[in-house]
Amino acid sequence: MPRWIKRTLVVLLAALALLAVLAIWQRDRIERLLAVNTLFDEAHIVANFSDMPSLFFHQQMTNGNELPWDLPQAATPLPAQVPDGTGGTLDIAAWAAERSLTALVVLKDGEIVAEEYFQGTDADDLRISWSVAKSFLSALTGILVEEGAIESLDAPVTDYAPLLAKSAYRDATIRDVLQMESGVTFNEDYLDFHSDINKMGRVLALGGSMDAFAAGLEGQDRPPGEAWQYVSIDTHVIGMVLRGATGRSVPDLMEEKLIRPLGLEAGPVYLTDGEGVAFVLGGLNLRTRDYARMGLLVLQKGRRGPAQIIPANWLAESTAPSAKTAPGEIGYGYQWWVPQDSDEDEVLARGIYGQFIYINRDRGVVVAINSADRGFREPGAFAQNMAAFRALAGAAAPDGSGAATN
Repeated sequence: MPRWIKRTLVVLLAALALLAVLAIWQRDRIERLLAVNTLFDEAHIVANFSDMPSLFFHQQMTNGNELPWDLPQAATPLPAQVPDGTGGTLDIAAWAAERSLTALVVLKDGEIVAEEYFQGTDADDLRISWSVAKSFLSALTGILVEEGAIESLDAPVTDYAPLLAKSAYRDATIRDVLQMESGVTFNEDYLDFHSDINKMGRVLALGGSMDAFAAGLEGQDRPPGEAWQYVSIDTHVIGMVLRGATGRSVPDLMEEKLIRPLGLEAGPVYLTDGEGVAFVLGGLNLRTRDYARMGLLVLQKGRRGPAQIIPANWLAESTAPSAKTAPGEIGYGYQWWVPQDSDEDEVLARGIYGQFIYINRDRGVVVAINSADRGFREPGAFAQNMAAFRALAGAAAPDGSGAATN
């Protein structure tokens, strides 16, 4: 064999060996990137949404090993079909199938009137919140404002997050980011591989820094506070503010001030970036009954028994439609959605692929659902879910009244 061929073979074998070593070294990063690229595939989405901590960096929180907030079974559960309020009927199973629900919990005055699990999931699964997590962070923000850790919502975010001083957030206030009025240029299209939201997902998967990603955003569509535009990275900036104000991580703060007092069944899991910073805009994982407990806390104006966990004035302010949404659109507060097409007092925590906590204060009803709805952006999908929530609320409280519960 000629010497040059031998040398070529040696070089090729060395290169292959190096690639093999790199593949082993970077295996976790490669697996997380593959997980991101197949996260929403039809064959995997249900299992993925109930097992996110196996796919990403994460931090376990504890519920304090205390007895959970009791949710007794109602003496009279809802039937499989309920009136839809328009003279028709909501078939719960048919709605669940069409919108690919994985879990449903309905509370009336703190009692479970309906609870079902679908597509092979069960009550013990920790399900991904997606943007429902934003409303949890809003509650934590209100607690810290009440405690004085944050002096004013009109303070610049850079007072607490100086890393953003040269970014598109340099002139934004805390109120601006709470209301999604930062003015930052950000493409939120989950179906566009090159969108900002998907670039952010790859940063998360590859163990990068979410703080650095936020600080690297430079474009602005309009001045802060001028108009509403849903920008998920605004919520990460809120997390930066909370960390800067307290010197503590968001999971530590939330565990102490919200999770343990709330009385959850199981300790939640927060997804994190490669630096251990919580993915606050969508990374909470809870049991569905525990999402319902959060809704019950909001229904009771932040109080569980004698304990005022979330300030009542903060909940009133944060769930009011204060953001400058366009006329005719659903209202928005401080990381909460506020329907405007009904006379009833309703508020929503809402996440992609069909995650919801629906709270109807007038009727004393909470509906928590998890889903793997790949058609969540189809025309009519949100309206269909809202109609179902209202039908369930109407059936649970046909007289239109709700009583406070402890």
